[in-house]
Amino acid sequence: MKPTLSMVPTGWFQVAWSSEVPVGAVHRMSYFGRDLVAWRTESGAVTVMDAYCEHLGAHLGYGGTVVGEVIQCPFHGWQWSTAGRNVCVPYEDRPNIGKKIRTFPTVERNEAVYIWHDVERRAPYFDVPDVFTSWDDEVSADDYHPAYPGSHLFEQGLELHPQYVMENGVDFAHFKYVHKVPIVPVFTRHDFDEPVSYVDFTITFDDSVGSIDDVNSGVHAINAGIGLAVTKSWGMIDNRTCLAVTPVDDATCDVRFSVWTRRRTDLDEDRSLELARKEARGVIEQVEADLVIWSHQKYADPAALSRGEYPGFTALRTWAEQFYPAPA
Repeated sequence: MKPTLSMVPTGWFQVAWSSEVPVGAVHRMSYFGRDLVAWRTESGAVTVMDAYCEHLGAHLGYGGTVVGEVIQCPFHGWQWSTAGRNVCVPYEDRPNIGKKIRTFPTVERNEAVYIWHDVERRAPYFDVPDVFTSWDDEVSADDYHPAYPGSHLFEQGLELHPQYVMENGVDFAHFKYVHKVPIVPVFTRHDFDEPVSYVDFTITFDDSVGSIDDVNSGVHAINAGIGLAVTKSWGMIDNRTCLAVTPVDDATCDVRFSVWTRRRTDLDEDRSLELARKEARGVIEQVEADLVIWSHQKYADPAALSRGEYPGFTALRTWAEQFYPAPA
């Protein structure tokens, strides 16, 4: 079912994991209805650009090569810089300075490659959050096992919309029914004043399942636009996650989910990694349960919200409006 919300929102969107674009590689992908390539220069910089050479339209992802700091077309050897400029026509004495391949602002962070998408081509006006440094707890990536490979999820071509996923972050009632757990989040923060928003909750338990004492646990979430959410879980579970939803075309999205689990200093590395991946698998299974709902969902507008749901959903939907192009 084609989503009714715009599939060309503004924001940062994950298009690859860093390991998929090693030095010298040309990685093919398709997002926002465009064929794209990501490539890494000899010095290590990643560029994401339209896939087609501006000379005669050859696809750079099929035979294109990285030569030092440029990408070379497989058809006639034209070379293009990380800014998309033609810098060499090998059988002429000067480049074609009038030609430029569209490139996208790109950030590489937390093992992932993100591009900034905006139909008006405005410059980025907010940043990609870091799953380790966005909270004041003095941790680093070295304290956690990598998410990729082994602790990640990648689902392609799902008929859903990024906003469905964002709305999950304020939906306290679905835990019991979708995830089959007696968790009842108690929200301690709903901050939707800026393009980067914040949702925090502590964990309590549904009294109907029996007498279970509350635990000192919770989640802090940062939503960077509607395509990217990072979380810090504390208490019972110590992990960091990133959930990224990127439109492919006007009907489908790719979903990537990454889980970083803290290293166990009381165990050797192999055993700690084994347990981390097992724990991550459990977290990923919860997202897979959500995906069954999201990928068959029809966007309800207006939604028949209960009294308790109204504040969170209304705040988030109002906040999300800023990321969509103005009606023609």
